[in-house]
Amino acid sequence: MSPLIAQQQALIRTLFDSPSHDAMKIVADCAIDTGARGLKAYQANGHALARRALHAAYPVLSQLIGLESMDDLAPALWHAHPPQAGDLALWGSDLADFVAASPQLRDTPFLPDVARLEWALHHAAGALDAPPDAATLALLSTEDPDMLQLELAPGAALLCSPWPVVAIWAAHESESAGFDEVHRLLQAGTGENAVVWRQGFKPQVRVALEGEADALAVLLQHGTLGAALDAAPGLDVAAWLPLAVQTGLLLAVRVVVPAAPSR
Repeated sequence: MSPLIAQQQALIRTLFDSPSHDAMKIVADCAIDTGARGLKAYQANGHALARRALHAAYPVLSQLIGLESMDDLAPALWHAHPPQAGDLALWGSDLADFVAASPQLRDTPFLPDVARLEWALHHAAGALDAPPDAATLALLSTEDPDMLQLELAPGAALLCSPWPVVAIWAAHESESAGFDEVHRLLQAGTGENAVVWRQGFKPQVRVALEGEADALAVLLQHGTLGAALDAAPGLDVAAWLPLAVQTGLLLAVRVVVPAAPSR
């Protein structure tokens, strides 16, 4: 192996692999001391970027586990799940599973779902714009629901949790924190289904209406309105549709083009 190739491979391992003495030994053997120090500086800079990225994407989780603990998690996640794109705003989606697998955090079992909710909000914030098309809403009164698909807002997502994740998130995000209500919900074992979307440029989250989670589970998989209604008999459609339109969750209605028959 040429010295250049060895240096290149050592650079990748030093930046992204789990800390390795051997990797730095190869660097030291193939480069002068200032080069090895430069690689360490690159790694340290990567860790600093990881910390900033996670604090930005997971502000509530950072509060829950403490800023120092999040600082410790960031480089560990960086090495376990290295960035796959140049934009670090796209990195960090694996944190929820990483937290769930952490023995030190198992005493707080709602943390992974709080992380999943925060990532959904973070993802919605960066989703591509999609303009509303109010004229298409008239199709709701003229077409068969089995022939209609609903176009939801950018970043729309559903999180069904056995924990009161929306209340936990809101209590830490809002200045008028409702920690007593969070405690009550936790004591009662109350779960919440969170609906996430973006209204304008602002990510939104609320607790799903009765039956809404079942309907959204179908709609988010590009199922028809008819299929969504069949899956959610408890959903009050007359209440849900105006709310979805007014809050920007529902942007447009499209007619499903039937597939051509096979010959």
